[in-house]
Amino acid sequence: MKKVKLDIVGLSYSQTQSGAYALVLGEVNGRRRLPIIIGAFEAQAIAIEIEKMTPSRPLTHDLFKSMADTFHINIKEIIIYNLVDGVFYAKLICSDGKNTHEVDARTSDAIALAVRFNALIYTYEFILASAGIVIEGNDFLFLENMDSIAKEPESDNLPSSTNQQPGFGDLTLEELQQKLHDAIAEEAYEKAARLRDELNKRSKS
Repeated sequence: MKKVKLDIVGLSYSQTQSGAYALVLGEVNGRRRLPIIIGAFEAQAIAIEIEKMTPSRPLTHDLFKSMADTFHINIKEIIIYNLVDGVFYAKLICSDGKNTHEVDARTSDAIALAVRFNALIYTYEFILASAGIVIEGNDFLFLENMDSIAKEPESDNLPSSTNQQPGFGDLTLEELQQKLHDAIAEEAYEKAARLRDELNKRSKS
């Protein structure tokens, strides 16, 4: 299957779920975005490393990095390899210099480790084709409020990405498509992701 390289292009507070954050991955040299809803702990772990901040005590992902370094294990890349009922699945591609192993991981944890190991982030074309959001211009959703995200974690609970957005169930397909178009134009990727999930859910029913 064709792999597509991704970069982190956005991380911001969720507009609809308390304690949740919208992580936006962008297709390298492309216009597609992949929004993923993550918990506050994982958002903090990603933001701290991107901002190159040093916590007073190691976070879980920092501990993993220290242990891996001690035993000469490196994460070469992470792959978001599947999407089932709105849940993304990822794996770590690890190497000790001789052997390579794949380790299953939550996508948010995989991204938090990727930024620590400077590992490449990939997904497969079929995932971007089904779950990606195409932007029309060249603007990115830039990393927002990174400093406050890094300093003020709210919760380490991982909200479900499959919860139906209130009010979406009453909308027609045409209205959902219009709202999706408007959300993309406003760069409201977290809202766009929920509209996309609702449209995908209806197309399967």
